[in-house]
Amino acid sequence: MSYHDLYQSGELLRRIRVAYDRLRSCDLCPHDCGVNRLKGERGLCGAGLLPKIASANVHRGEEPPISGTRGSGTIFFSGCSLSCRFCQNFPISQLGNGEEIATRELARRMLQLQQKRVHNINFVTPTHFQPQILAALWLAIPDGFSLPIVWNSSGYEKVELLTLLDGVANIYLPDMKYAVDEPAKAISGATGYPGINRRAVTEMLRQVGHLQLDDEGIAKKGLIIRHLVLPGDLAGSAATLHWIAANLGTETHVALMSQYFPAHSARETPGMDRHLTADEYDAAVEALEEAGLENGWVQELDTERKPV
Repeated sequence: MSYHDLYQSGELLRRIRVAYDRLRSCDLCPHDCGVNRLKGERGLCGAGLLPKIASANVHRGEEPPISGTRGSGTIFFSGCSLSCRFCQNFPISQLGNGEEIATRELARRMLQLQQKRVHNINFVTPTHFQPQILAALWLAIPDGFSLPIVWNSSGYEKVELLTLLDGVANIYLPDMKYAVDEPAKAISGATGYPGINRRAVTEMLRQVGHLQLDDEGIAKKGLIIRHLVLPGDLAGSAATLHWIAANLGTETHVALMSQYFPAHSARETPGMDRHLTADEYDAAVEALEEAGLENGWVQELDTERKPV
């Protein structure tokens, strides 16, 4: 069932009402802050009632099936349910840079990007604005919105909330950040991340299946998992990659990323205050190969950057 079908049947409107009702005592993410966002109260993510975005532009730096030849219509939301010490976008995610806009304005931005002939609308860090995104979609559909939707998230998601996206999200692009809880809590403030994350990506796969491309190699539907290799194997890369192969299937598309650098407060965090070494990244690539994960992308490590 597509989001157009959900709109016609009234199911999309029902889900919007369910999602907005959860803002009364917000539990959209695993933190369960319990604040009343309908009255403007703000929890850990910093979000209130109105959607807050940092930008809405054509982006060409995503994975090839997402960016394609015409770019991805990327909408960056302000705030985040995680507080990663190494976040490269911390002015947006943690300092809250951006502008609050009406939900109808969010719908208008989606339609503007569609007019630029992007391949999809890519919602980045969308979890804490799920009700508003669903409402913007409901407003945009009568005006001709028809693009695939990419749900580009940290992977720190509740399965019960993801079910509201069944038929809405065409492509899931989650992170799998950590294999064990201690670094997830210490580095990203994400208690219980491994189990929560694994249940979430399992649900995402149930909804959309493995990645499907059109004749031009552009993503139509499916799951792409991102994994950022961290120094000192703080991410537990091998464990995560082998879990993916064993539980989601070796046909899963994985983007293995080498772009870590000590941004934000990572320079003051022992063990994170340096770049990756070639040996560390090579070990992750080897684990990817050992797991039999042959679909996806492996970034090149910038060997000119030396550990600091």
